[in-house]
Amino acid sequence: MGVRLVVAVTDGDWFDHLRQKVGLAEVNFWAPSAANFKALEPGELFLFKLHAPRNFIVGGGVFAYANALPCSLAWEAFGDANGAASFAQMRKRIAKYRKAAPDDRSDFLVGCRILTQPFFFAEEHWIPVPESWAQNIVSFKGYSTDDPDGLRLWEAVQSAVAAPTTGGFGEQQARYGEPMLVRPRLGQGAFRILVTDSYRRRCAISGEKTLPALDAAHIQPFADGGVHEASNGILLRRDIHSLFDAGYVTISPDLRFEVSRRIREEFENGRHYYELHGQTITVPEDPRRAPDRTALSWHNENLFRG
Repeated sequence: MGVRLVVAVTDGDWFDHLRQKVGLAEVNFWAPSAANFKALEPGELFLFKLHAPRNFIVGGGVFAYANALPCSLAWEAFGDANGAASFAQMRKRIAKYRKAAPDDRSDFLVGCRILTQPFFFAEEHWIPVPESWAQNIVSFKGYSTDDPDGLRLWEAVQSAVAAPTTGGFGEQQARYGEPMLVRPRLGQGAFRILVTDSYRRRCAISGEKTLPALDAAHIQPFADGGVHEASNGILLRRDIHSLFDAGYVTISPDLRFEVSRRIREEFENGRHYYELHGQTITVPEDPRRAPDRTALSWHNENLFRG
């Protein structure tokens, strides 16, 4: 069975901003509407095409995840990896595409296509679009390596990413040879969005569902060897996240919320947190995204203040 690829029409300012950055782990290819994106599965290629008349494929990335977010939270998760220098600039572009009124202050819901291992071709390696590309396409077109156009496109991308002037994806040697899925390496932004959706946008402890008040917490911090994987994350209300990172609360390997006596001793407070002590947390429906018991043990043994 072949591998799918998507060629998407790219905002030129988005592309110009990102191709000048070095060491990008991930980018957010946002769409001004919140329509579902189901054209790819994680590990397939998402490619960028400039607006006509520059009908060239100029880069791409490994598709990791898609969902819809308020634009403010997309900015908070990815910053200038949204392809803009500031949130105001990003929002202005979204408003332009949505043809929003000048006085519209909405926190627009945007479609997020999260890509890891992004790559940007030097101009001499830009790839002409396949013959089957129609000039009236305004969003994207899918291809498969089972078809001649898709296979030629795959081979052209492999050749371009092998060029010394291409950064990012071309450095990963597993890309060459037969068409195959690439395991996406999640960055901080993708981790946050995946964990948020895994917990159905509710705090695992309190049930709070006000999205701006929620954080994706690492169980074992990245700086201490933890990974950006859903199983090393848990969605928490921001105050609980702060206490979790500081070791004043933890989650036991049997998935119970525990509160340190140190909150009462040091702050003469904490009644709300003690009311939650001992309760079983909510976990994702997908068992592969459930909290890793080894990571929970690490937090209990290395961070929790007891």
